[in-house]
Parts: sequence; structure tokens; C-alpha cells
Amino acid sequence: MNKYLNEAVIGNGKVTATFSKTGELLRFFYPGPDFKQFVEWMRMSVKINDSLNISLHNDINNTYMQRYVENTNVLQTEIFNTYFSLRVLQTDFVPLNENMVIRNYLIKNENTENLNVKLLIDSNLLTNINNDTAGFVKDNCLMQYNHDYTMCLFSDREVFSYQVNDVQDSIWTGSVSGKDYIGLSNNSALSYDIGILEPNKEVRLSLFMMINDNREVNFHDLENKIDRIKKIDVNELYSKTVEYWKEYVKEHDKLEVLSSNVEDKIKEIYIRTILLYPLLQNKETGGMSAGIEIDEYKTKCGRYSYCWPRDAVFITKCQDILGMQEETTKFYSEFCKMTQSKNGRWEQRFYTDGHLAPSWGYQIDETASVVIGLYEHYLQVRDTDFLIKNMTMISNSIDYLKAYVDDVISKKYEFHKSYDLWEEYEGVCLYSLSSIYAAFKAAIKLNIVLSVSGKENQILDEYSLKLKQFILENFFNEDLRTLVRNLEDTKMDISLLGPCVPFGMLEADSREMMNTVQKLEMTIRTYTGGFMRYENDNYVGGNPWVIATLWMALYYIEKGDNDKALECFRFVVKTAGEHGFLAEQVDNVTLKPKWVIGLSWSHAMFVIVLKELIDKGLV
Repeated sequence: MNKYLNEAVIGNGKVTATFSKTGELLRFFYPGPDFKQFVEWMRMSVKINDSLNISLHNDINNTYMQRYVENTNVLQTEIFNTYFSLRVLQTDFVPLNENMVIRNYLIKNENTENLNVKLLIDSNLLTNINNDTAGFVKDNCLMQYNHDYTMCLFSDREVFSYQVNDVQDSIWTGSVSGKDYIGLSNNSALSYDIGILEPNKEVRLSLFMMINDNREVNFHDLENKIDRIKKIDVNELYSKTVEYWKEYVKEHDKLEVLSSNVEDKIKEIYIRTILLYPLLQNKETGGMSAGIEIDEYKTKCGRYSYCWPRDAVFITKCQDILGMQEETTKFYSEFCKMTQSKNGRWEQRFYTDGHLAPSWGYQIDETASVVIGLYEHYLQVRDTDFLIKNMTMISNSIDYLKAYVDDVISKKYEFHKSYDLWEEYEGVCLYSLSSIYAAFKAAIKLNIVLSVSGKENQILDEYSLKLKQFILENFFNEDLRTLVRNLEDTKMDISLLGPCVPFGMLEADSREMMNTVQKLEMTIRTYTGGFMRYENDNYVGGNPWVIATLWMALYYIEKGDNDKALECFRFVVKTAGEHGFLAEQVDNVTLKPKWVIGLSWSHAMFVIVLKELIDKGLV
């Protein structure tokens, strides 16, 4: 079952849930934003009078309106069934200190006739041979459990009927029933009798989706936990959650966008960025997920919900801009420390809890980026204790980078070849080498702060000079008069901007950069105004990328070409999602978000560019 578009996300740093634009719950993660995912599907429906099952999220007679409560991670989906004139307001939120999603339903009869309504839940959990999930109904609660975890579904009212086996044989009728209170199926269902609604009458119901760690609270001791939650004042919990997120946005509005006169869509993307990061970052380790997973079955990619150190460095730069210094410090001081290999490098990607994720090689820029990012974070916090605690980690990575440079320049290639930025080409790449140059420069500055021996800085200066010389001799094609991305092809690639932005090796008005950018404009700029990653990029159909377009904006800002920078920025703004989320790509035909929605790197680049534009008085 492919669920490619997470249109909305809510969470509290431990529990994370995503939804379709019609309010269907698509994914449910605990205890981190990337693992473990529990739900294959959770389909809500109603039975009205003698009707068959009417899906709340996929019925031809339904209309939908979805919104976040202003400046919060509380989601509301309004569903109106035009045939029966039944209106349902579904409000989904995650309390700050509870391992659950609360789904509040306000069901109103806008018909002129009485309506007899039942609410049904069809819950199918992910299961496999080593993680077998079963259903168990006890005391008005459906417990879907495996060895380690139990997902509990219950309400503030009594269950009308339930079914733990063969649900799909009967759910379509709008009725569920069965003799079994326990069964082998991972697909179970509940129904609640809303009762007869007279015209203009409305009824409220709260549904709780609670995750229990069976290793902490025994399965048979869950009743006390459930009883406690049933006694919670849901309205009070809702108010506290709304208040928390509103205050969170105010606290992190460091660019003072909320009080400015920038256009509403820019504000919406900015606010959504502030609210997205605490949902994607592991509260225990500081690891940052690239995005919520969209392709578990790897139909089009190698999956997304992991932490790439390289991506995270862009994100931590954004977090520092937004005043999230504690979160950034945790990323470097905890996540990076626990994930660095003995040889000094970082592998391709990790789970946000620090465990190594499935990978297929390594990228040398992952290692270089951590050095750069740590120095940039120091410039924000000016905390020498932070540097002292992390300098062994940085020294080890610099040693690895020096050995890598020696290997490349000598052309021995005894190291395993590094993958490029896009994880497609394995070899020696301009972007990667430019990142190492910037890492050496950052290490020099770190050494100066800590008064490290001048001899080490002299060595790093020598490495920087010979690396720059190697790059100019091998990665500038005299026939094309442009930079090239690797030693084997001449495709134009947005990563060719790397030597200038963000790595500062070449000036924006240098011959190499100006010639290269001119050709980039002719080859990878689409007719809609966005930029692709590289020539003939056909990934997910081949479209402009948000990060590529914003990357070009950063170059234009560096060059002083403000009009072109604003053109790139406005393309991203006008193609953002309905809730202010930025995707990985933009559909070149519809100009709507495509593929991963809420990509943390895209949001980081947006804020980085926005700050530059604000500083220059351009927005």
C-alpha cells in the first residue's frame, strides 16, 4: 500500500503522526520521528440510518477543508457529506507529555431529518513474521499488540460493537461484530453508537490512540494507564497543547517575521518550518530526520526517514537562525559523537536514535560538513566548553579528511570511492572536495579559538592550498570553460555552486563561477522558473527541486544579483503546499509540491535565504 503524500504532520518529539488532505491517518511513529511505524491503515467511517459504510476520508459525496489551528501543530479536517448533510469536524493533536494521538470528533446533523449515526474505526497495524500483531478487546479498549508494543484504541464512551477477525468481510456493510474478544489478525475494528441526531444537533466524541511500551508497562497492567487517560480533561489538554505551540512560535520568531509586512505565504512557510523541526528531531539524541517516510516499500527510492549528517548541517544552521541553539548543540555533542566511526568519518545515514541505517556506500562530504557545521554553530553560541568537548571528534575527522585528500591527489584511490551529493555517482566529485576545503578552513579557525599549535594550522593551510590547486586543475574544463561535477562526465549540476556557496573557495564573480552559472541557467532552469538538480534528471519524473532553486538564490545573493535571487525565492513561495510545507520537488506541470512534503533540508534552505533577503531589506 503506497502512501506517497503526507499532507500534514503532528507530534511531540516522540509520537509522530501524518495525515492525508482528507484527514486519513497515514502513519504513526513511536518512540522517535522515524522509527517505529505502526499503522498500515486507519480508516474512519460512518453508518447513517441503513446505509452501507461511508468513508470519512474517501467518499464521492464528501467535501473537505483542512487547516492547522493558527501557529500550532494541531490539525483540523472538516468533512461534509453532501448526501446526508452530515458535518464532521475532526481535530487531531498530540499532547506534549503523553504517548498518544487524540482525535476529537464534532458530529453535526445539518439535515432536516433525523439521522441515526454510528462511527467506525478500521485499524490495520503493520505486522511481519518476527513482529506478529494481534487484536484483543477488553473493557471498551482495542489493544493491538506485538512483543514490544501495544497500540490502544479507546474512547470516552462505550464501544457499541467490535471485531478482531475477518474485518474486511463485514466492514463495508457499516457493521462490525464477532464472537472473538481476541484473535490472530492485525486488522480489527470498533464502532461507536452516536445515536439519533435530530436536525442541528451535534455530538462530541474523543478517540485516544495510545502507544504502550510493553517492556516498561506490562500488557496486563495497561488498564490503570487507560483508566488514567480516560479521566483526563480533553478540553484542558487541547488548550495547553495549543498554547504551547503558539508560545513556541513566538519564542523562535528570531527574524521577527510575524510582526513584519511580508506576504502571508512567506509567513506561513516560516511558521511551518518553526513547527516542523521539533517533530522531526529525536528528543533524546538530537538526530534530525530528513522527512517523514513516504516510500516504505522502496518503489521509487531508498527511503527518506533517516538522518544524513550532511543534510542535518544545513538544518542546524537554520535552527541557529531560529534560536534553537540547544537542539543544535545536542546534534553535535550527542548525535555526531555517538555516530562517528573509529576512523573519524561518518557513514551515509543513521536512524535518529543513532543506530546505523541501511546504506550503500559513504559520502565524504558527510564528514566534512560536520566540521563546517560545528564551527558555524560555535559562532552562534560562542561557547568554548562546547568546542573543548568536541575537538577530539573534530580532530579525528580532520585526520580522515587529510588521508582522503592525500589519496585523491596521489590518485592511488586506495580509499573506497565516495558517492556524490545525489548518491548516484561513485568517484571523485567537485562538491565533495570543496566541502573538505571548507572543513580545513573551519578547523583552522577552531584551532585559533582554542590556541592549538600553529604548526597544525600551517599543515591545514598547505592542505587547503594544494586541494584548491588540484580542483582548479582537474575540475575546470577548458573546452567548455565551466566547472565539471566529477572527473568522468560534464553534465551541468546545481552542486557546481558548492565551491562558491556554501564553501567559499571561489568568488561569485570569478571566471569559473560566472561561466558555470551562465551554463546552469541555460541547461537546468525549467520553463516554470525552478531549477533541476542536473541535466536530464529523471528522478520521480524530473522536476525542479526546492533546494536547487534556493541554492541558486544564495549564489545570486552572493553575486549581488537581487532580482534573480528574488525570482528564485518567489518560485519556491508560490509552489509551497497548502499548509506551508515545502516539498523536495515541484511538479513542473501543476506547480504543486511533489514527492516528500515537509523535507527538512528544503525548509532549512528557505529560512537561510529568507534571512539573507531580510538582512538586505529585499522582503
